[in-house]
Amino acid sequence: MTDPMIALTLLALMIGLLAAGVWVAVALTLVGLAALVLFSSAPSGLILATTLWGHSHSWALTALPLFILMGEILLRSRMSDDMFTGLVPWLGRAPGRLLHVNVFGCAIFAAVSGSSAATAATIGRMSVPELTKRGYPESLILGTLAGSATLGLLIPPSIILIVYGVATEQSIARLFIAGILPGLMLISMFAGYVAVRAWMNPDLIPPIEESYTLREKLKASRRLIPVALLIGGVIGSIYAGLASPTDAAALGVVLAALLAWLSGSFSWKLFGEAVMSATRTSCMIALILLGAAFLSVAMGFTGLPRNLAIWIASMNLSVSTLLVALTIFFIVLGCFLDGISVIVLTTSIIMPMVTAVGIDPLWFGIYLVIVVEMSQITPPVGFNLFVIQGLTGIDILRVAKAAFPFFLLLLAGVVLITLFPQIVTVLPELMSR
Repeated sequence: MTDPMIALTLLALMIGLLAAGVWVAVALTLVGLAALVLFSSAPSGLILATTLWGHSHSWALTALPLFILMGEILLRSRMSDDMFTGLVPWLGRAPGRLLHVNVFGCAIFAAVSGSSAATAATIGRMSVPELTKRGYPESLILGTLAGSATLGLLIPPSIILIVYGVATEQSIARLFIAGILPGLMLISMFAGYVAVRAWMNPDLIPPIEESYTLREKLKASRRLIPVALLIGGVIGSIYAGLASPTDAAALGVVLAALLAWLSGSFSWKLFGEAVMSATRTSCMIALILLGAAFLSVAMGFTGLPRNLAIWIASMNLSVSTLLVALTIFFIVLGCFLDGISVIVLTTSIIMPMVTAVGIDPLWFGIYLVIVVEMSQITPPVGFNLFVIQGLTGIDILRVAKAAFPFFLLLLAGVVLITLFPQIVTVLPELMSR
């Protein structure tokens, strides 16, 4: 059987298993076993055992449950409410006014939670009722929330960047640093879109109901201090070279628990709920990563990735042509799978092709995360759409329609980092000198 036929057979098996409702981790493992048994002479049982054991104690992976726990603690504390209250006085006179609370609130919370779904749930719980009550248009409320919440995948500490780093053996610290400028670029694009919409149609935005003196603004800003301390402690320790991402994640959990307790809004019961929720999420991701690791090893024994890479190289595709094809592929795949599953399902196959045409794996990681962000707001399985539908009770197609302009902005972001790759690479290069 030829390599393309082998690839199509395994792909059909994967799609069939997922369509049948089999867990992603189990589907990955079964496809890996099928590849070994049918298309190689390697001992499948021995490889399965050694791979699962060898990949179950990755030190880099330790950061993942810690960052998830940090986000769960914040989700249950008063700090998220304080963040909203602290931003409102400063954004009341900006073009688009309080719609920017969604953009900047999501950006700030993304920097301390690392999760797109947690960002959408936390900020949406506060902003949607408040903005609706003040008369802001539904489409912009939902659109800014859905689009900006995707920043949780990119702005460090990003859970999905940790997954990519572990799956491709890239430096997680360098990936975190590489995500800073693209994250700021997307924040600026989202805020700019809101401002332009407000300038083009001033009637969309309700008039100012309250005005704040500088003294009142500064007083409200005190509520942002705990969040600033947390961001500074976690991200600053990584960028200053004082801590690895894993150490910084442990520091983040301690700081989040301490600040939540000092705010008077936290209890042992809430802490227990946070631990259990983080455990469930972490176990799900860890199982997916183990299945992906086994599939990757199995693919290596079949020789499929190497042969596909040679085939791609023989076609002499330009980098831009390959990226266009991959972008369409990832968007379609993201319509049916969550972001982490997309990355672990595809990296073992895609990375040899990517490196064969000379694409920097560090740059490709940021590109991949932005494309996965796009899939978070595409029906039928856009996770952010589900979260917002659950919060508001609004039909998911209406939420998707409101999020569509932000899908286009994310697509524009992909184009920009492709035309100007320095947006991604400049900071890691500076930090490595």
